[in-house]
Amino acid sequence: MIKKFFSYYKPYKKLFIIDFSCAVFAAILELIFPVAVNKVIDQILPNGSLKTILMVSVVLFALYVLSMSLNYIVVTLGHRLGINIETDMRRELYEHYQEQSYAYFDNTKIGELMSRITTELFEVSELAHHGPEDIFITIMTLVGAFLLMYNTHAQLAIITILLIPLLAILLSVFNKRMVQVNQRIYSTLSSFNSGIQNALSGIRVVKAFANEDFEKNNFEKLIQGYRDTKIEFYQTMGLSSSFNYILMRLINLFAFLAGSFFTIKGELSMGDFVGFILLSNVFIRPIEKINTMLEQYPKGYAGFKRFQEELMIHPDIEDSENAIEAPDFKGYIEYEDVSFAYEEDKEVLDKINLSIKPGETVAFVGPSGVGKTTMVNLLPRFYEVTGGSISIDGIDIRDVTMKSLRKQIGVVQQDVFLFGGTVRDNVLYGKLDATNDEVEAAIDASQLREVVSDLPQGLDTQIGERGVRLSGGQKQRLSIARIFLKNPSILILDEATSALDTETEYYIQQGLNKLSQGRTTLIIAHRLATIKDADRILVVGEEGIKEDGSHEELLALNGHYAELYNAQFGD
Repeated sequence: MIKKFFSYYKPYKKLFIIDFSCAVFAAILELIFPVAVNKVIDQILPNGSLKTILMVSVVLFALYVLSMSLNYIVVTLGHRLGINIETDMRRELYEHYQEQSYAYFDNTKIGELMSRITTELFEVSELAHHGPEDIFITIMTLVGAFLLMYNTHAQLAIITILLIPLLAILLSVFNKRMVQVNQRIYSTLSSFNSGIQNALSGIRVVKAFANEDFEKNNFEKLIQGYRDTKIEFYQTMGLSSSFNYILMRLINLFAFLAGSFFTIKGELSMGDFVGFILLSNVFIRPIEKINTMLEQYPKGYAGFKRFQEELMIHPDIEDSENAIEAPDFKGYIEYEDVSFAYEEDKEVLDKINLSIKPGETVAFVGPSGVGKTTMVNLLPRFYEVTGGSISIDGIDIRDVTMKSLRKQIGVVQQDVFLFGGTVRDNVLYGKLDATNDEVEAAIDASQLREVVSDLPQGLDTQIGERGVRLSGGQKQRLSIARIFLKNPSILILDEATSALDTETEYYIQQGLNKLSQGRTTLIIAHRLATIKDADRILVVGEEGIKEDGSHEELLALNGHYAELYNAQFGD
């Protein structure tokens, strides 16, 4: 995992080298100052030369300015390095999300995914910036300060660092504890984000049912859970910080007492004593920094660990190595012994066989939960068959790239999703490089012209998040316009009009009828009136396809379809 972490530095080698070099040089300057003070006290002060002291002060001031400049570079370039790495990770994670199938999103909370791509990667960014340089500089400063202290007085240096092993043990214990707590914090934060998203996305339902108090209680549980985990983290950090503080003060105190003893005995000059005290302060400064590292590193480590675990989840549907670009399909679809199960031993479809001719309109009817939507969702490979095969024009859909396959399949669903933006933006989603004339043609074909003319800015009207400013019928027409622009060879209509009133359904049905002309069309419907003109109607049950025929043929058969029809329209 460490090797993988450092691989993100490769594109920014120069930036890292500049940042790291400046940080090291600044740390070296910190070691120079105590030595300079030592020399001034022992060699310059006895001479009583104010001019020399003034010159030394000017040099020290210049070094301070240089150190300030180096620190500026470290802070600015270091954080730039961190945000660059964070951006690369965020891009990689988003692309990973895009590669996943429907099944992945069925089983994963959106709030959890958002937490991983935002908060957790910010902590990783901080680790990427501070991690390597802090560790190196801490070790370098500790070793450098100790060697200078040892060179000043060996016994005094050894006495001063006697508490370091105890400090190291405490640090390792607290670090392990804080990593564990941070992993729980991220898990709690994911649930927190998911809960917030649900509550805010469903605010209209909450208000409609007057369940504000219920949601407040749920929200209270979420924030209290997150609060308790954070308090546990800060308690651990507080204990660590307190122990570190007293140990570091003891190091200072030991240095002062022992240094005073050796100075009184005449083994240390006054300059050596003052210089040693200053060096002991430099020596404990990186130890103080370890407190910050103890808070920051577990967060970054836990975030990067979860990031890596997420990337290790391979998509359950991928292009094969020899996948080709799909040719222009005519629309001959064939299901051969197709089986599918969302979970093992729970098959939704069992050895389905079905042939659909090019340009044919086929409707699927039957009770909920028997696999109608599943059957059509297998065609664009939103889910992967667990048995058998599906082919279009004689080509197995697993032998073509998913992108080229899905470009030739248009889907209109009951639950329309629209992006925030304008009407034009959402229509263009069907074909991003479409001309204005093509957009206008799609508007006319989908019966959307009257709607657009009534909007204040026409096609450039903002429709709000998920199209909240449009009615259900207007959203549906907009989704149909999007498909007209896409102009697919195969069309899937999944309950496209079931949530609409009769008048709106009439207009939209006109658009759908026009859309399906010359295309192989698969329709899922509960309202049988919308599919009477389909070339074929398939009645689907738990055991598979029960009946297959035209509306008239199935009524004459007086079977399952006739029962459904009579239940809706009477004898």
